[in-house]
Parts: sequence; C-alpha cells; structure tokens
Amino acid sequence: MPLGAKYRLIDIPISNCINSEIHRIYVLTQFNSASLNRHLARTYALAGAGFSQGFVEVLAAQQTPDNPCWFQGTADAVRQYLGLLAEWDVDQYLILSGDHLYRMNYADFLQRHRETKADMTIAVVPVDERRASDFGLVRIDTQGRVRSFSEKPTGEALKAIQVDTTVLGLSAAQAQAAPYIASMGIYVFDKSVLHELLTQAPARTDFGTDILPPAVSAHNVQAYLFQEYWEDIGTIEAFYHANLALTIQPEPPFSFYDEQAPIYTWSRYLPPTKLLDAHVRESMLGEGCILKACTVTRSVIGLRSRIGSCI
Repeated sequence: MPLGAKYRLIDIPISNCINSEIHRIYVLTQFNSASLNRHLARTYALAGAGFSQGFVEVLAAQQTPDNPCWFQGTADAVRQYLGLLAEWDVDQYLILSGDHLYRMNYADFLQRHRETKADMTIAVVPVDERRASDFGLVRIDTQGRVRSFSEKPTGEALKAIQVDTTVLGLSAAQAQAAPYIASMGIYVFDKSVLHELLTQAPARTDFGTDILPPAVSAHNVQAYLFQEYWEDIGTIEAFYHANLALTIQPEPPFSFYDEQAPIYTWSRYLPPTKLLDAHVRESMLGEGCILKACTVTRSVIGLRSRIGSCI
C-alpha cells in the first residue's frame, strides 16, 4: 500500500524495528503478496555480505501435510511458523501489525513488559466513543494490568467496558473525551507463554477474538500506553485521511522528517519532480512526477504520476 508519495505502509513497522535495534524480522503474508515481497527483498537486505545476523524475511502462507489450510487468522499465521520461531534463543516475541501509521521506540515497550514481569503486554491508546467499536477494548486496574478484553463490542457490551482513563495519566477533560482503551494490535509475549497459548488451543485463530480474552484471566497481561500519533489504516477512508494529514502545515501529526528515527524505503532512482506552470499548496510530491498547468491543493502524489490540467 503506497503512503506519503514514496513509501509503502509496511515500511513503518520495519523502520520502527530497525530504529529500535530489532534486526530479526519476519513478515507473514497472505494473498496477492508479490508486490510486497518484491519491495521487501529490494529494500531490506540487512544481512549484507554475511557480517550481520539481521534479516527481513517473508513467511508466506503455505499448505503442508500437517496443515492443509492457509492462514486462518493472525494467531494461526504465527502458530504455523512456531517451529521456525522456536529456533531462536530469545526471551520475547514482538508481534506487530502491517497497516498502522506511527513511530514507536519498541525498546520502551519491551522495558515496560520486563519491569512488570508480564507474560504479555498490549500497546494501547485512549479512544472516543465514535471509534471505540472499531477496536479491541481493554479494562485495566490501577496498576495497569488488563482485567478484561473485548473485541469490537457494540451496544451494552461497549458501555460495559468504558473506563476512567485518568488511570493512564489523562486529565479529567481528556478522560471524558476518550473513555475507552483500545488495543493497537501490538503485543509482546514471553516465548513460553506464546507457545503455550497457541499450541493448547489450535482452534483459536485470531489474537483479538480468540487468544486475548481468555489469556487476561490466566496470565499477567499488562497495558502499555502509547501517547503519540497512531492511525489504523484499515479502510479506504482512513487511508485517504491519513495521507492528507501528512500535508497539514506547519506540523502534521506524523512526519517523515525525523533524523533520529527515519522511515526507510526502496529508492527507485526516478527523475526529480518537474513542475510546469503549476501552483501547489500543502502537498507532497514524490520523485518522477510531472505536473503541467496545474493547481494542486492538499494532495499526496507519487508513484511516477503524470498530471495535465487539474484543480
């Protein structure tokens, strides 16, 4: 999925990993992934000449004699590759989504997990009632431990999981505006706990729907509050608004211009953008664009575009 005139959305979690000094990365893909696989192969050759153990490796859905089914959900995708993951001598697994726009230092996330001696930690954000039903919602106690989890509740079930978000450090006004705590779909699992949860109940195929609700009562599940910009780009509407938000001046909610935590992508070596009698405002133009006799306002244009007369 293109983003910001020259990037792909998958660049976000991978760049966050690299900036957090996490260099062993698997990307689990499902359908129509040829373009994604090509982008990853061209962009993230972390191993170089063999002097590094870092990698970004695609794990595609596959049918085997033991499992003739494709990935049935997020948890099932990880379950099918547990054998490969078990080969690494690590203490925790970090599980991320590939369709979110945000910048996070995962080292802080992992530190919170270890300090609380959690079995699992969920990254969360406060949300208002209008958006609450789009997410998995959690209830936490005053210590930040998750006591219940509900996937996309509505009606009375939604009201029942409303919380006083001042326990997260929000002001009274902020808590009133955002009385729900939403899961970002970003998790840290202790290695043994993830293996236990996925092998004991093979019929549970999705983290949000099947794995998390029973896990919160049987394990120490903690919440990690993320207080910066985060957007789930799971719909066309969200994709449209997230891209346009990049053009807001003087400071957009998310910026690619951060020298300390850059977002990486594949350089396509296209010619520079060419403007002929064009008036451009609050826009982002990727390389390879040609604009002729144009008035462009609040746009994100890339992927080798050629635009004639337009407003």
